[in-house]
Amino acid sequence: MRENFLPFSIPNLGEDEINEVVDSLRSGWITTGPKVKRFEEALKEYTGATYAVPLSSATAGLHLRMLALKLQPGDEVITTPMTFAATVSMIVQGGGTPVLADIEPGTLNIDVDQVRTKITPRTRAIVPVHFAGQPCDMDRIFDLAREFKLEVIEDAAHAIGTEYKGKRIGSFDTTSIFSFHPIKNITTGEGGMLATHDEQLAEEISLMKFHGMNKEAWKRYEASGTPNYDIVMPGFKYNMMDIQAALGLHQLKRLDGFIDDRTVFAEFYNKAFAEVEEVLTPKLVPYPHRHAWHLYTPLIKVEALTIDRDQFMAELKKENIGSGLHFKAIHHHPYYRDTLKIPAGALPNADYASDRILSLPLFPQMTMQDAQDTVDAVKRVIGRSKKSIQG
Repeated sequence: MRENFLPFSIPNLGEDEINEVVDSLRSGWITTGPKVKRFEEALKEYTGATYAVPLSSATAGLHLRMLALKLQPGDEVITTPMTFAATVSMIVQGGGTPVLADIEPGTLNIDVDQVRTKITPRTRAIVPVHFAGQPCDMDRIFDLAREFKLEVIEDAAHAIGTEYKGKRIGSFDTTSIFSFHPIKNITTGEGGMLATHDEQLAEEISLMKFHGMNKEAWKRYEASGTPNYDIVMPGFKYNMMDIQAALGLHQLKRLDGFIDDRTVFAEFYNKAFAEVEEVLTPKLVPYPHRHAWHLYTPLIKVEALTIDRDQFMAELKKENIGSGLHFKAIHHHPYYRDTLKIPAGALPNADYASDRILSLPLFPQMTMQDAQDTVDAVKRVIGRSKKSIQG
């Protein structure tokens, strides 16, 4: 067993990020200011989006995008059950009814065939989640959207740097919402960004994110600005700060290298677990893509063990290996179990994954020894937890 604890994720912050934050603190611009604008421009260039709106979180982006749909009572939005609660909660907060479509058993991405079965006259939008950084089948999703005149809103919280058939997520003619939480591929501490080609939508989101004010505060107080402003709609306080963008400016420059490092460790895990029958490794989609490997999420076949998934994670902790839970299926949480009332067995692939999934350590500054220690610990826990074969 290793001597020191290996967490499942650590943000990778260098001296450039630290110095940029210090510069912000010394400059006087610690809230929304010129560095937020620079980060916005950098993200547009990286993703290929025409417009980008920096935000306090991806959750804020999802909330504002749902409000921009102008959902009416009874309007439905289809999404996946294998996602963080924010995806579904913001549909509710936006006035819609979440409808869950089952997932593909190998990739854990939303199953487009299942999405089709969930479309009704009340459906307004589809929200695919690029699970763990692997792109959903966007061509087929766009085909459905055109056929039924639906909006597509990409929950790209896992997918900064992800590519689908040679195009980066964020470049499609839709809305993509990115997260910069500390466990994501790049971080601004907390923060998010909404990317789009729709100028009117970008303007509406920009207004809603900051009190419905027609001038952001930093623009009013710069030398060429005027203190006067107008409130043109009721809004929120969802703006990004310069001390966050200071991190993002340098994190974005390092993103491709981060993904390369994550890919090395993910491929090592896949190879190491290939012959371990109690471990189901993540499967790759069949179409051309670049996996960002935000998470490495195998399924543990607990039916072959004497312990469940939560106990398995506790045993890994005893081995000084950290793990995460991404995710318990949405309809397994008490609130959504009680409100959505999804019949037992209606989402079998999500049910299966929800009881078996965990996230193993995956971050750029890991070493191959860290990865090997993780594999060895998983094998030891399996070895001492196997069900005995009855004659």
